[in-house]
Amino acid sequence: MTRLTVASLNTRGVPLFSSDLRSRYTAMAEAFEASDTDVVNLQEVLTYYHLRLLRSSMPSYRASFRPSAAGPAGGLVTFSRHPVATTTYSRIPASEFSALPRKTRLTASLKGVLSTSLSGLTILNVHLSANHDGDWSPANRYHGLHRTQLTTLAQYVGTVEEPAVLTGDFNIARDSSLYRDFLRESRLTDAFGDDCPPTFHRAYLPPDRSPHCIDFVLLSGPTVESAAVDDSYPSDHLGLTVRLLV
Repeated sequence: MTRLTVASLNTRGVPLFSSDLRSRYTAMAEAFEASDTDVVNLQEVLTYYHLRLLRSSMPSYRASFRPSAAGPAGGLVTFSRHPVATTTYSRIPASEFSALPRKTRLTASLKGVLSTSLSGLTILNVHLSANHDGDWSPANRYHGLHRTQLTTLAQYVGTVEEPAVLTGDFNIARDSSLYRDFLRESRLTDAFGDDCPPTFHRAYLPPDRSPHCIDFVLLSGPTVESAAVDDSYPSDHLGLTVRLLV
């Protein structure tokens, strides 16, 4: 069996050209470059400027993504220190949900899943629509959109041969029925088991909101040696790192 370390982080790509973007992205990239991480799944890498900042400080990695007009499609990039066989990007069809904000309806049409094939392992990277209400109950206005996205994602996962690793910012709470239903439908297991701490910094939430575990590393095949959450990255999300036996 082969040991492989996989990390996932939402880099908080917006606002595009503020919040010390250059220094934040350089710091994140240098941290990964200095680590022993084999594969890094990043979300919200929204422009080629974002990508250029990361690439310049991660020379030992190869970046996999699908080009689009503004930047990597879906804001998804997978960095790998191992040879990459193929890279594909599949759109997640958007449905019309008139009760949702216009920005949510627009960005939902840009969502997808990035698939990167290594030797004997498929790495999947995803970033689903945000729930700005912080309510994942079935009665919430975002519930239908998430159900549609997760059903499509589960169907896509079903076409991928084992072993596979799916990571990303799902924007659904771990204690919601959306999470439980997706695990059942996709037949994936959570690398963190029953112990998933909040993955969003409290400082970026309104005072009346509590942080949730909304980022996941889900598996089909590999064995987990260890799983850890890292709050040191300059992002509104915490990073996830999992050491696997493949």
